[in-house]
Amino acid sequence: MKKRTKVWITIASLITIALAIFIYFRFYFVFGEGVKSGELNYVVHKGVLFKTYEGKLIQAGIRSKTAGSMQSYEFEFSVENGELAQRLMLLSGRTVELHYKEYFGALPWRGFTKFIVDSIVSVEGSIPNVQDVSSLPEEITSLP
Repeated sequence: MKKRTKVWITIASLITIALAIFIYFRFYFVFGEGVKSGELNYVVHKGVLFKTYEGKLIQAGIRSKTAGSMQSYEFEFSVENGELAQRLMLLSGRTVELHYKEYFGALPWRGFTKFIVDSIVSVEGSIPNVQDVSSLPEEITSLP
């Protein structure tokens, strides 16, 4: 092989490796994780090309986005697991604690946000009036 060809192959390989590392850290590296608590406002299944589950948690406290206005803290999140999203839909309006993972960027098939909820930590209050409680998480069905 010519020396020039080897140089181009080396450059192409380095660019490919750098691009792979960038994509991994941007979209797959878990930047942070934690638990958020608040009233579950909604969970919806929406999208044009990729149908994803999106939700909003209203947290306690009030803040001001602009001078002279008041607004509550809102945590917007996505849910990858369809079964978990169905459970969350049954808990709308209830106070819940949700475990989430935070990424640097959002992927269209994973959801609209950088925050991905992966489990329900706890739920306050009584069990909702539903016919099939087998679809509810164990921590909910064990509530008084």
